[in-house]
Amino acid sequence: MNDFLKNKYNLHNAPEVEQAAKRTQIQEGESIPQDPQSRIQNYLDRFNSILEREDPQNRERGIEAIKRLLHSKFVIKQKDIPDSYYELQRRIAREEGHGNIQITQKQKDQLTEIIIHDQQSTLDLWIDYLSSSDAPYPDWLKYYALRSILNIGEYDKEKKRFTKRSKGTTKPFPDLNREALAYVLDLLEKKYSQKKIDLSSLDKNDRQELERLLELENFGDLYAFAIEKVTPTSFDKLQTTKGRWVKYNQGEDHMPLVRSLQGYGTGWCTAGESMAQKQLEGGDFYVYYSEDEQHNPTIPRAAIRMSGDSIGEVRGIAHQQNLDPYITDIVQEKLKEFPDGSQYAKKNRDMKLLTLIEKKTEKGQPLSKQELEFLYEVNSPIQGFGYQKDPRIEEIRNKRNKDDDMLVIFECTKEQIAKNKGEIKEDTKAYIGPIFPGIFTLIQKHNIEHIYTSFPEGIIRREEITIGGKTEKQLEKEMEQQGMRMYDYTRDLMRKMEIQTNPESLSLIRLSVRDLGFTQDPTTYQLYQRATELGLDLCPAEVGPYYRLSHQDQPMGDWVRIAMKPIADRDGDLSVFRVESSHGGLCLTWATPESRWDLDGGFIFCFRK
Repeated sequence: MNDFLKNKYNLHNAPEVEQAAKRTQIQEGESIPQDPQSRIQNYLDRFNSILEREDPQNRERGIEAIKRLLHSKFVIKQKDIPDSYYELQRRIAREEGHGNIQITQKQKDQLTEIIIHDQQSTLDLWIDYLSSSDAPYPDWLKYYALRSILNIGEYDKEKKRFTKRSKGTTKPFPDLNREALAYVLDLLEKKYSQKKIDLSSLDKNDRQELERLLELENFGDLYAFAIEKVTPTSFDKLQTTKGRWVKYNQGEDHMPLVRSLQGYGTGWCTAGESMAQKQLEGGDFYVYYSEDEQHNPTIPRAAIRMSGDSIGEVRGIAHQQNLDPYITDIVQEKLKEFPDGSQYAKKNRDMKLLTLIEKKTEKGQPLSKQELEFLYEVNSPIQGFGYQKDPRIEEIRNKRNKDDDMLVIFECTKEQIAKNKGEIKEDTKAYIGPIFPGIFTLIQKHNIEHIYTSFPEGIIRREEITIGGKTEKQLEKEMEQQGMRMYDYTRDLMRKMEIQTNPESLSLIRLSVRDLGFTQDPTTYQLYQRATELGLDLCPAEVGPYYRLSHQDQPMGDWVRIAMKPIADRDGDLSVFRVESSHGGLCLTWATPESRWDLDGGFIFCFRK
């Protein structure tokens, strides 16, 4: 299939392909043949080697390197943002009644930061998805999709097509619609595999249009066609929940599953044939279908994908694949049938409560202290079934007065919320401000319950944990029984950590490297020295496995390192424990700094006794 890339992009003559050939010759001692197919395949193989690294840390570093490269080449720079963009912001402000304001340099810097962050994050969604096991497409198709996205601008709803991306565009990269993408890539894979493409479900005009687009092979036009034709189920139909669950058995024909999903706009990549086949190879697949107007259960509403004997994921058809508010009870009841279904109980509870808060907000009804604690994630993050954070959280917060809400949450007066060292008193209930030397001593002295660098995003969480009294073998067995993943390197660290015979209670605090006041990535020595100056201590290494066992509801994508005396792994590298939750489940792994720790990385420290 490399002829496709050769003819479309003249890729075999590209500088990056030449560089890849030279690196292969230097590293492996063999020359790459000069024919276009071999040169292109060598280029694709080098990227694929990053994705297939067994060491998750090395794989993560490789993907981050790819992101940095693409960010530097394709994300807008401040000097390229046109003056017309700032003029547009000024005009909008005037139309909103703010008068003839001027956009200051500080405001320009703030707008620039938002633009760049949005472009980076939307591009990262494509990179993360195409580099994941959820996208089992051939390398040439992944390259085609990613390269095409780099050149696509915003979606013109009136013309129903994407504009060409310009150097000075301030727009994010296109939304990732997994179903539409699967639809496009399946069509192209069939075309170049000379498989029959069934277009019988389309009317004559759409069929002719799609045939024309396939001939031209313009990704943007094909993607736009898929987005328009793969339309979501209308919201009024969602209130009907009567229906049934259908189980698609592992290893069976995937086409019945595909046909049942296409055309309903679920947003699930399972609507693509390659994806459905891949997922059914990994485990059973359950779909709940609600009844249509003819009372037939045909409308897909929720899916449970199994990975072997465990739940791989639960998805709905709401924004970012969250469950719609009418279907949560049905999914919750179904999950009781699975051994690991309890892990999803919190997600169901969170989505149900968030829906209740949303309705109360729309009606102008007051929220209780418990509801406000939930909304501002005081005790734990709100979890849903989607890939991204539920957008309703920020939408509801933006309608509220945070200063008033804080008084209810903290059960205090304005004077009992300190915002600097001088305001901390005996009756202080909350501290919201910068971290300074001795702050944690004052927090313990005055028993200040709530700590933030900013509210609510900058929460610094405290908790109690008991360690000791168990051998590393017992801890390892408990983690295995809970279905938590470990690696040989993890076991190495556990065998070398000191074990306490008697149980001991510790007060832990979780904060980021940035929370400690760093503006540049610190070394391990600098990090630990700063924590000591602030009144924190390192944790016993045992905190790693105990913290893993006690946080079974850790949100997907969350991770935190244990600030501990580093232990040498089997390669002699000094590492600390890392507790994380990913698509592969809950795991205890390790973290080794290449030289410094990143600012946004989280660490667990101990309060000094």
